[in-house]
Amino acid sequence: MRKFLTCFFTALLAAAAFAQTPDEIVARMDRETERFDQEGCSLIMDVKIPILGTFSTKMYVLGEKTKGIVSVKGVQIINWSDHATDWTYDSSKNEVTIKNAKPSGTPDAENLNMLDGVTDGYDVKLKKEDDQAWYFRCTRMKSNPNKDDPKAIDLVVSKSTYLPVSVKASEKGVTIVMRDFAVGVTEKDVTFDAADFPDAKIMDQR
Repeated sequence: MRKFLTCFFTALLAAAAFAQTPDEIVARMDRETERFDQEGCSLIMDVKIPILGTFSTKMYVLGEKTKGIVSVKGVQIINWSDHATDWTYDSSKNEVTIKNAKPSGTPDAENLNMLDGVTDGYDVKLKKEDDQAWYFRCTRMKSNPNKDDPKAIDLVVSKSTYLPVSVKASEKGVTIVMRDFAVGVTEKDVTFDAADFPDAKIMDQR
């Protein structure tokens, strides 16, 4: 019995040594997502709009370059942007439209800012955990000066990679979920190449 208790308390102390606070876990996640800046990342972004439904976009981000692919009712829309120029392919028309990018940048890419300092101005609490991930609830503090920040963010962090599994926030009835993050994007992934659409009509509106 004594030997069993000794082993039990040894294991307990070892587990306690590896225990991490929510802030430590999120700080580790922040360090891992810094790789996105150099290596790029891909993800799926779901945007749920009342009445209209949910729209899913496959995103590729590398520096200031982005590519988004969305399919709606059998029509595929692909958008490339380098923050100076936008290229948009519409499969229903087999057309590529080229325009000057709007000064505000690409909205889908800007939503990635939810990952930047996600705990800044938020009270972070661990809701639950399992063998694969930690599940956090981030609640906006009253002292948060940015009142445009979502009131709450649900964050799931992988235990194996410390990368986010999903980030969910709602504001003004619109819910955004970013999920399936992966590190590593090439220039080809985010660069429009007319050779990939040899039969498409090119509409240059710059």
